[in-house]
Amino acid sequence: MEQRYVGRSGLKVSSIGLGLMSWGAEVDESGAQSQLRSFLDAGGTFLDTSAGFADGRSEAVLGSLLGDVVARSEVVIASKAGTATTAGRREVDTSRRAMLQALDGTLARLGTDHLDLWFAQSWDRNVPLEETLSALDHAVATGRVRYAGVSGFNGWQTAKAAALSGAGLTACQHEYSLVQRAAERDVMPAAEDAGLGMVCWAPLGRGVLTGKYRGHVPADSRAAGDELAAYVQPYLAGRPARIVEAVATAANGLDREPLDVALSWVLGQPLVASAVVGARTEVQLKQILSAKLTDLPAQIAAVLDEVSALPA
Repeated sequence: MEQRYVGRSGLKVSSIGLGLMSWGAEVDESGAQSQLRSFLDAGGTFLDTSAGFADGRSEAVLGSLLGDVVARSEVVIASKAGTATTAGRREVDTSRRAMLQALDGTLARLGTDHLDLWFAQSWDRNVPLEETLSALDHAVATGRVRYAGVSGFNGWQTAKAAALSGAGLTACQHEYSLVQRAAERDVMPAAEDAGLGMVCWAPLGRGVLTGKYRGHVPADSRAAGDELAAYVQPYLAGRPARIVEAVATAANGLDREPLDVALSWVLGQPLVASAVVGARTEVQLKQILSAKLTDLPAQIAAVLDEVSALPA
């Protein structure tokens, strides 16, 4: 698997990152161990988690595997702080106190003394940006974090954070795929200007770009469940559905899988350092890891660009 630099920094990550949002929830420790081994065998190095994933259980599961399955030095671990879910409600708190307290918990659950990359997970309109950045700067200055970034910030927020950060930011994290290119409006220009690398989540369009939702909703899919149906629903009809058909047509002509075409398109964008994928099963992950991820023919890429272009 290709290793890429993140922005203008010296940090290198695998082009495909393993997202751990399901670990500790839909994926138990045994399943997580199998996923991690498959990911490492494929050349993956970048692991993306958060203090808010499964109330910290995602980090705890990863921590239980460090040392036994993989040496800490052989992986690049990113985590995030600043959001939590309480009684079904998403709460944002990026105050210095909350951020550094979350970092203490993250390191304890992981059983490590540092993170390779740490993100402020959301913009907090109730907390001065300078205060949030002071937590990132302090974490870097004390060696508990090697590189810092922001996640879920829009364009002007990203630009302002990059300009005010004392330690300097390295990355931004945002949803980005053929069915969701809104980051191109403002986030990616801001990131390019600041020299930040882009870490993309949901590069498979929340699963729809695999083609599994064409014509029906599988009974075992997230869209069929009560908890995550609303997460997938926006991409099941209309413009996203037309994009999925274009990807499927391209994949058929290239003798490749739709998910391979979708990921290859994302990784072909200049700012993208890593596309983070999350899998609930070993089968899903192995399908992703078997993708060729080679450059798309120029004509195919141009057609996909046109079909998925943002509305004026």
